[in-house]
Parts: sequence; structure tokens; C-alpha cells
Amino acid sequence: MIPVAEALDRVLALATPLPVETVPLAQAMGRWLAEPVAARLDQPPFAASAMDGYALPEAPASGARYRVIGEAGAGHGFAGTLTAGEALRIFTGAPVPADARHVVIQENVTRAGDVITVTEGGGQDNIRPRGDDFRAGDLVTPRCLGAHDLALLAAMNHATLPLRRRPVVALLATGDELVMPGESPRADQIIASNAFALRGLVEAAGGIARLLPIARDSEASLRAALDLVGEVDVLVTIGGASVGDHDVIARLGEGLGMSRAFYKIAMRPGKPLIAGTFQGRPMLGLPGNPVSAVVCAHLFLLPLLRAMQGDPAPAPRLRHGVLGCDTGPAGPRAHYMRARLDEGAGAPVVTPFARQDSALLSVLCAADALLLRPAGDGARRAGDNVEFLPL
Repeated sequence: MIPVAEALDRVLALATPLPVETVPLAQAMGRWLAEPVAARLDQPPFAASAMDGYALPEAPASGARYRVIGEAGAGHGFAGTLTAGEALRIFTGAPVPADARHVVIQENVTRAGDVITVTEGGGQDNIRPRGDDFRAGDLVTPRCLGAHDLALLAAMNHATLPLRRRPVVALLATGDELVMPGESPRADQIIASNAFALRGLVEAAGGIARLLPIARDSEASLRAALDLVGEVDVLVTIGGASVGDHDVIARLGEGLGMSRAFYKIAMRPGKPLIAGTFQGRPMLGLPGNPVSAVVCAHLFLLPLLRAMQGDPAPAPRLRHGVLGCDTGPAGPRAHYMRARLDEGAGAPVVTPFARQDSALLSVLCAADALLLRPAGDGARRAGDNVEFLPL
């Protein structure tokens, strides 16, 4: 068995950056920007009023009077000029004339006809300078694009973006015991659930998931399922990765085009993980127990997808918290315990659930985090500093 860190390094070594494609801005949410993108204009593109009020040629004193000579609104600039003693009625977002130096807010004046009197002078000028937000040529660097990034890139006048292609992931569940949701299982069968959790994780990470038909525990069935893989970027098998007589991935995989980078990791849950390639593409063989499969996906599959999309730091990002209860020794393997997060005085409080069996989906659904107990970690007391991975 190899340590988790070494296993992750070997998985990431399988990653090849995906090609770049041009994508409409409206379809870029959650996608990875492939190269720096420069602003095509200044924002704002002109000096703009930050308030509704009156543009003046200077900062006014209380009691000063001005004659209103026109009006400017957002999208409707004023073409004239301001001279001493003149004011321009102006609204938020409107261009400020070049000869205006101050916008007095409307609450600080009284108006009678075309004459305003300043009731409170001084204060801020209430003018947003040209380029106050960003300048033409300023860059948005490669990143996973969120909603705020899309607003910024739209303001920079980009209708399309160079993005990494979304990774396509084939999900292949194996086992004679499995039937699909909605079917009627025999007394010795269970419902296939893991692929649906993995599909959700893949799609949340920017990928496209393809569910293949269940492969039964025979070479013919596995071969037929693998023939359906097609043009994908990653193959993920579920189950069949252990050492039993019916574990078809571990037993038959190499004869069907799979090449191992490693097998078995010093962790729980998830020891019987296989990583390697299938027909030259990255392949992960996940354990069949639901929690084991999901934990391995968080630790290895999602970092692999992030790396393929250009993330320079794709590894899981552990956070620090304090232990919420006493726990016993971790044992010889790193233990990723399902845990609940609560607010603490200075750091989150991480409390592992009492039941940690890798078949318990109900416990996984209640978990906010995976509490990391390093291999060989001794008994710990409530209040000790610990690391965890948010879920």
C-alpha cells in the first residue's frame, strides 16, 4: 500500500491539459478560463456620476447658488459646457462633463425653478473617474469562472472566451448484485447508487458524465461494457477493484487494455483503489462501497479533473479546525472520517460520527466534512487541532 500523498501524485501525473475551445460568455459558468483575457476598454469608460444630484464646476460652499442649464442621465450625456455659476442636473451613471469638478447630491440642495441653493457644502466629489474599476489591458488570469467573473468579463466587452474543454467521464458500475433505481431487485441484489453520486460530483467539477450499462462479473460482460466507452477523457469503474474471485476489474482489467499506475492505498475507507490508464486515457477503479467510492472521488477524481482543466493547485484543500469529541487511535492507515461541522470560537468544530462503516449512505449525507486522522495518529481529545476536508 502507498500513502495517500504518493497516490495523488501518481494520479495527477496522468492528467493532460484539455484542449482550448471558444465558448459564449453565457455558457461559461463553472468553466476554466484557459488563458489570460484583457479588458477591451476602461470601466467606467468616462467620468461618471456616483449619485443623483447636480454637477458643478467646483466644490460648493453652503449657501452657494447655481443656475441649472441642462440635464444628463445614464446613456444620455450632456454636450454643452459648464461655466461659473452654472449647474447640470445629473443622475447616477451619467457622464460628467469635462469641466465639472463636483456632484452635489440632491438631498443637499433646494431648487426653485432653474436655481438651486446648496444647503450643505463640501464633502466627497461623487465622481467615479474613468478607469476607476479597471483599465483597458487589465487581465483576468486563468481560473474557474464564477458568477462575479462573468460580470467582470462582460464589462470588459468579451462575448466569447477561451475555455478548457469540459472533461468527459465514463462511469461504469460492475457487479452481479446491482440493479438500476426503479427496477425490482432479487432478494440477493441491491440498487446501484454510487454512479449517481459520482455523476453529480463530476458535473459540479465542470465535467460531463456518461453512465454506462452495469457490467456483470464476467469477462464477456466487462468487455462489452468497455466497448461502449467511446471517446472520453477519463474512465471510472465502480466496484470490482478488490481481491475477491468476482472482482472483475482487478482480475481482468489488464487483459482488457487497462494499465495500472498503482493498486491499494494506505487509507480508509478506500484502500482497494486502482489508478492507471485505459487505452491511453486516465482510469480510476473505485471501490464498490458507497462511502469508499465517494471519498476516493473527492481525494483523487476531482483533483484529476481540476488538473485537466488547468487548475495549478488541484489537490484537495484541507482546512484547520478543532476536534469536537474524544477519539481513539487512527490505526496504520489514514482515516477520513465522516464528520459534522459546527461554528467554534476561533475555528470550526469537527465532530466525527460514531458510525463510520463505508456502506452507510445516511451518515455520508449527514456529513459536512471528512476529518483526517493521519496514519499512526494516537488517541485525541476534544479541543485538539485537526485537519478536515469540507464536503
